[in-house]
Amino acid sequence: MPTTLSVTIAPNLVLCNPVMSASGTFAYGVEYEPFFDIQRLGAMVCKGTTLEPRDGNPQPRTVETAGGMLNSIGLQNMGVDRLVADMAPIWAGWRLPVLVNIAGERVEDYARLARRLDGVAGVAGIEVNISCPNVSKGSMEFGTSASATQEVLRGVRGATSLPVVAKLSPNVTDITETARAAEAGGADAISLINTIAGMDIDAGSGRVYMGGLSGPAVKPVALRMVYRVVGAVQVPVIGCGGIATGRDAAEFLMVGATAVQVGTANFANPHACLDVLEGLVAFMEESGAEDVSQLMGAAR
Repeated sequence: MPTTLSVTIAPNLVLCNPVMSASGTFAYGVEYEPFFDIQRLGAMVCKGTTLEPRDGNPQPRTVETAGGMLNSIGLQNMGVDRLVADMAPIWAGWRLPVLVNIAGERVEDYARLARRLDGVAGVAGIEVNISCPNVSKGSMEFGTSASATQEVLRGVRGATSLPVVAKLSPNVTDITETARAAEAGGADAISLINTIAGMDIDAGSGRVYMGGLSGPAVKPVALRMVYRVVGAVQVPVIGCGGIATGRDAAEFLMVGATAVQVGTANFANPHACLDVLEGLVAFMEESGAEDVSQLMGAAR
């Protein structure tokens, strides 16, 4: 049995294990409590949160594709004030660290969100969403520009003492450029990847569906980007993209990730996060690794 699973994401954010839920796929956590003991996870990232409540995009919002899915939810959420009033008090009673994913239309929005969450009991950190491709303004517009990435992160860093994680977009020419910009802006860690902009078509009706592609189809892209970013920055990197098994998680750790996020798999299997954790432990036992750090960077 592995003896050490804990990992450090930031100086004041230590996880009991490296398995996290990904934003936008785990709602606010309470929805998954009936299915398994979510307190066993390393951390949870709640769905994207904005200054004001959002209804999101019109239906249909998801389309199944070969090896994955397209989603265009449009950041539907309850808004930061209701999150602080209704959800944070619940999270404060958990031992599971909760990071709030934040998204804005302007640079100032991110700083305001970070300031609103600073010092709120139940909020263990912030994930800065500069990578969502499914909104008309903001988010990915910042994440595809290194200078804008740095500006957003600098604003967030100046507005909070909480750990700050930058969620990066794969829809760029050079992921290391935006990763370095996020680090320079003050990010304590970097998570990647978010969804890849994609499209599907119903050949019968001619209807076109656009959204962010996720699931097993994006895993090779995610692995390569994590590998490259680990070599480009000094801060921890959190891998995300097509992770559905313990072996998937191990592969991301082996290319240098410090932790992993489970996303699309949650839609098909509400136990996916726990399955990944148990599968990772089994992989470590089979390989003789007693400390998760023995996996980290083993393939570099």
